[in-house]
Amino acid sequence: MEASSSTALYPQRRCKNIYLVRHAQGIHNVEGDKDHSAYKSPALVDAHITPLGWSQVDCLREHVTKCGLAKKIELVVVSPLMRTLQTAVGVFGGGNCTDGESASPLLMVKGAGHSGRQAISSLDCPPFLAVEACRERLGVHPCDKRSSVTKYRTLFPAIDFSLIENDEDVLWEPNVREAIDVVAARGMKFLDWLWTREENEIAIVTHSSFLDFTLNMYSKECHPTIGEDMRKRFANCELRSMVLVDRSKLGSDTPTCDFPGKIPAGLDLPSDVADKKQIEEASNGNRGAVGCLEHTHMSSPTGLIST
Repeated sequence: MEASSSTALYPQRRCKNIYLVRHAQGIHNVEGDKDHSAYKSPALVDAHITPLGWSQVDCLREHVTKCGLAKKIELVVVSPLMRTLQTAVGVFGGGNCTDGESASPLLMVKGAGHSGRQAISSLDCPPFLAVEACRERLGVHPCDKRSSVTKYRTLFPAIDFSLIENDEDVLWEPNVREAIDVVAARGMKFLDWLWTREENEIAIVTHSSFLDFTLNMYSKECHPTIGEDMRKRFANCELRSMVLVDRSKLGSDTPTCDFPGKIPAGLDLPSDVADKKQIEEASNGNRGAVGCLEHTHMSSPTGLIST
């Protein structure tokens, strides 16, 4: 009889917990809601978050602190745009610094990006890494064009920008909008790269379209109900937890909590194996069929499970 189950098992050493966060409300969200053509306004280049957006940051920060997530995060990966950088340091940073305090280097200097906020400390918080692969859909909309790395380093001194090759934004083009399938492929490649990191609890602060197009690809592998849930559009400053799984040994094969057993060594022949061996010997060596899991071809060596 063929067995089936609505549950699934995966080795823990082949999994990472990731926490996807969309940036807080930006000035482009407000203006674009009033008039969609505002997204093409040069006045909104590298849009920063609004006062309401900072309130959203404060609420999410309170949530991740109360639920214990803030202490679990080992790495914060952030898209190098003003609104995501502000959201990331506001939610996962070390807290505000008063004028009389010094915490060098700072995650964010006082007033960065028209924020009107106190400086944010880098004390007692995980490392922050800026990665262009998780940027918003590229092109046409000035709000999605980043500032120079030189500028960002003065405003966010403790964030690591070393993976960004060019100081100026060479990816954004004024007249060419990145295709949806290209964004999705970029997102899947980004998650494959994320798997190669040694950290197992990773927060990613990114953008709506990037999340939508990427998760839509992974949702096709899920039950329709779960897929529908994964495809829901992220609200500003929304956080969703996912399990990233390695389906093709991209990462280390070294388990952290597993124990090999048989220490000290001893006889341990299972009864079912002994029975099978006896049957095989009785049938003159005819081997019984051994079932195996069917390998299903996937478009990416990693997979996502919504938690």
